[in-house]
Amino acid sequence: YSNFIDNLRVYVRGGTGGMGYPNLGGEGGRGGDVWFVARERTTLKSIREKYPHKRFVAGTGANSSVKALKGEKGKDREVHVPLGISVLDDDGKQIGELNAAGERFLAARGGLGGSLATNFLPCKGQRRTVHLDLKLIADVGLVGFPNAGKSSLLSKISHAKPETANYAFTTIQPELGKIMYADYKQILVADLPGLIEGAHANKGMGHKFLKHVERTKQLLLVVDISGFQLSIKTQFRTAFETILLLTKELELYKEELVTKPALLAINKMDLPCAKDNLDELMTQLENPQDFLHLLEEEMIPANMLEFREVIPISTYTGEGIEELKTCLRKSIDEQAEQVNEEYRKKKLLLLQTSK
Repeated sequence: YSNFIDNLRVYVRGGTGGMGYPNLGGEGGRGGDVWFVARERTTLKSIREKYPHKRFVAGTGANSSVKALKGEKGKDREVHVPLGISVLDDDGKQIGELNAAGERFLAARGGLGGSLATNFLPCKGQRRTVHLDLKLIADVGLVGFPNAGKSSLLSKISHAKPETANYAFTTIQPELGKIMYADYKQILVADLPGLIEGAHANKGMGHKFLKHVERTKQLLLVVDISGFQLSIKTQFRTAFETILLLTKELELYKEELVTKPALLAINKMDLPCAKDNLDELMTQLENPQDFLHLLEEEMIPANMLEFREVIPISTYTGEGIEELKTCLRKSIDEQAEQVNEEYRKKKLLLLQTSK
C-alpha cells in the first residue's frame, strides 16, 4: 500500500485516579479519559508520524488535600482521527465508528479517585490496544479489474493525477479525485486498487480494496470492451464475463454491495472492433439470462447489478467523458432526492403518530 495507511494499531490508557485523604474523608480526582475525535484533513499516516510510539495516555487525577478535599479530574487526551474510522478491539470486534467531523468515541476511561469505597486508594484507568480501520468515504467508487483504465478515467474527469501505465496494478493505493461542475457542485470519486478473481477470499489486494467500496454511495464499473486477461496463466474474460465476475466478487464479500446504485463505463472504444463488441455486450446485458448457460456456475452471481446508465467511453480520445460526468451528477442528485424524500416521509409519520 506504499505511503497510504488504512489500518493503525494504537495503545490507549485512561489516567489513574488521585489519592484520597483518609483523615478528612477527601476524595481524589478521577483520571482523565482518552477520546478519538473525527477531524477533516487528518490521516492515519500523520498520526503515525506525529506519535511514532502510538501510545495515548490521559492525565492523572489530582490528590485530595486539606485545601481541596475533592481532587480535580485528570486532563483528557484527545486524538484526532480521519473521517470513516472504525474502532476495533484486539479480537477484531467493532466497538465504535466515526463518520462525521466532530464525532467522538471514548477509547479508554479514567480510573476512580481514592475514596471511602476504595479505602482511599486510587484506581488505575482502562487500558487496551485498539485498531483504527479506515474505509474511504466517497460519492462514487471506481470498480474494475487491473488495466481497465480507472486511473486514466479519474485523471480525465477530475484534478487528480494518479499514475497510469499499460500494465496491471498501476494503482497500488486508493486515489481520490473531485469532479468540479460549473455550478460549483463537487462529486468525490475514489479510484480503488484493481480487483482480481478471488479478491473476496483476500487474494491480491482482496479485503484492502473491497472494504473501501462499503463507504461509497454509488459504484462505477469500468470495463475494457476488448476483455481482460491478468496473465498468460489465467483465462481470458470477455467484457460480459468481466462484469459478472466483478459482481460476483462484490457479492461474495458483502451482499449489500450489489444493491448500491451502479453505472457502467465501457472503456477503450477507440480500439478496432470496439463497436461490434459493444453491440454484442449490449445484447448480453439486455437479456443476461440467455447467456448464463455458457459460463461456469461459480462465475454467476446470485443477483445482477442493475445499471442506471451504460456509457461507452475512451479515456484516450475523450469520447463519452462529458456524458459520463453528466450521468454521474444526475445519478447522485437523484439518490440525494430519494434520501430526502424518505426522511420527509419518516418525519411526517412521526408527527402523525405523536398527534
